[in-house]
Amino acid sequence: MSDIKDNQDKVESKQEDKTKVKKKRKKRRKKKNKKQDKTNREYKDRLFKFIFGNPENKEWTLSLYNAINNTSYSNADDIQITTIQDAVYMKMKNDVSFLVNNIMNFYEQQSTFNPNMPMRFLIYSGMIYSKYIENTKEYHEFSSVQQKAPAPQCICFYNGTSDKDDRMILKLSDAFEPDSRSDIEVYVTMININHGHNKNLLETCKPLEEYSWFVDRVRVLQKEKTTLEECVDIALSELPDDSLIKPFLLLSNRFCWQIKQR
Repeated sequence: MSDIKDNQDKVESKQEDKTKVKKKRKKRRKKKNKKQDKTNREYKDRLFKFIFGNPENKEWTLSLYNAINNTSYSNADDIQITTIQDAVYMKMKNDVSFLVNNIMNFYEQQSTFNPNMPMRFLIYSGMIYSKYIENTKEYHEFSSVQQKAPAPQCICFYNGTSDKDDRMILKLSDAFEPDSRSDIEVYVTMININHGHNKNLLETCKPLEEYSWFVDRVRVLQKEKTTLEECVDIALSELPDDSLIKPFLLLSNRFCWQIKQR
């Protein structure tokens, strides 16, 4: 009987060890997947900012603005980049913001659906309008005369894997209790820029179309390759030679360098 019990104890001990090993492996996989998801989000965000928030590429920023607003402005020098850069705001930085045609434009890229974007836009806009008032001598906030200010436009570019409509309107008031009365409202237009969505918009703005293609191609390659760096290198090499963003990325090499540091 003693031998039988010892054998049972050994079997149970082995089963417990196997269970512990499985749990550890599952935990490691979960941690690895979480880290990979974060890296994927960060590279798409950095690339978007690198293309559309770079003072060297104001013509691409203007192209995106024209595509969204169905306008045809041609002087990229009219764009004033207002993206938060100060060290004091390092924990809360927006992707791209700029002033043109008396419109304060706030552009954010999102790799996952986030219904809380209106609150983030509210925070970003407060920071940027504060800077605008500080730097604009013609604006007198304590004047008894109505002071004119640029109107805000809040756009969220979505390229996540969840299926979403071409366009959605996100509202700050959706975060409040149904019976609450709010004196502040923020509307955010979320635009799906994944392959197969908003075709006319993407065709109108070639840098955005190339960005969308690049992100989609990397996503496909990641099913076959092991590292994001490898996928980015392949996708970059596959961009057509007449691509607008390809020579910029190749010549500067800063974007690819940032990925390799992760």
